[in-house]
Amino acid sequence: MKTSFVKKFMVIALALAMVFTFAACGGSNDSGSGDDGGEAGAAVLKIGSSGPLTGGASIYGVAVKQGAEIAVAEINAQESDFQIEFKMEDDEADGEKSVNTYNQLKDWGIQIMMGTVTTGACITASALTFEDRVFELTPSASSADVTAGKDNVFQVCFTDPNQGIKAADYIAENFPGQKVGVIYNNSDPYSTGIFNNFKAEFESKGGEIAAAEKYPDDTNADYSAQLTSMKSAGAEIVFLPIYYTPASVIMKQAKDMNYAPVFFGVDGMDGILDMEGFDTALAEGVMLMTPFNPWSTDEAVAAFVEKYQATYNEVPNQFAADGYDAIYALYNAFKAAGLSTDQPNEEICDAMIAQFTGGFSYDGLTGAAMTWNDKGEVNKTPVVCVIEGGIYVDR
Repeated sequence: MKTSFVKKFMVIALALAMVFTFAACGGSNDSGSGDDGGEAGAAVLKIGSSGPLTGGASIYGVAVKQGAEIAVAEINAQESDFQIEFKMEDDEADGEKSVNTYNQLKDWGIQIMMGTVTTGACITASALTFEDRVFELTPSASSADVTAGKDNVFQVCFTDPNQGIKAADYIAENFPGQKVGVIYNNSDPYSTGIFNNFKAEFESKGGEIAAAEKYPDDTNADYSAQLTSMKSAGAEIVFLPIYYTPASVIMKQAKDMNYAPVFFGVDGMDGILDMEGFDTALAEGVMLMTPFNPWSTDEAVAAFVEKYQATYNEVPNQFAADGYDAIYALYNAFKAAGLSTDQPNEEICDAMIAQFTGGFSYDGLTGAAMTWNDKGEVNKTPVVCVIEGGIYVDR
């Protein structure tokens, strides 16, 4: 009896041990939830990104990250074949640091790149994705140099030439005869790219730039010389193809010197209303070109804004919408190409290139029926807004 009992006990104990062993080993393909999305045991598509999450350009990077996170959560809630795992590293809008962040993403196992957020950093990092054959869709790096010579890099945002040309057309058509001045950053490819194309297009339409002043760095604290030049030239409209940080200083200093032109910005101006410590009254009447108006009555825009505000307690800017659209465009193209998450990066890259250059279309928050050419440029229509009472109003 005693011997029989011991034998039975040994059999039961061995069986239980085997059960626990298999349970422990059964997760060998389990990638966990990661930073965003990814159910335990599910196939995972790893989408990485890089952008400024700290520093002077952090409004752009944080917005892109948060917009992307909303898209990832929505997709993972309804996708049954695989889950998206999203990871974003902080490059502080610095080219050298973007190399480090990309290498960190490689160690993590990146399969597709959704970034980089800013132009300078993206020019540097995209050379690496091209070499590694990782497909890249940047939500907001707008220089033509981002995609030049790299068949794997595409843009959700307008290119700098496109912005410069559209801004010149709008000002020439809507403000005929008014004197126009320009203040731009001559060390920034984003700013100079827009300015050069604006100048060429504006002059081709018979316009004359009354004054054009440059500055060398967005950390400048004094723009009085540039503004004095604008005022002396009688510029009634001042075109600012720059980011919101220097623009906020320019607006404050213009008020201090009793100079009140119409400031006209491009997508880099978006985010100025959310800038900590900025008096939004200074932006009253400012015009800007943007693909996204968070105060639009469009149903899809309204739903996104509601979800974004509920999640992050703030109004999304264009860069949040760009991040959201970038994730969905990547997801839709991935599905349309019939890809699986276990394919090599090179195969995924080639198939995604074929999709984006082969008539693939996406209806997003920042444009309807967006398509891409073989240069990686997106085709969509910009919206011109004016800031009134702290919100955007379509013109």
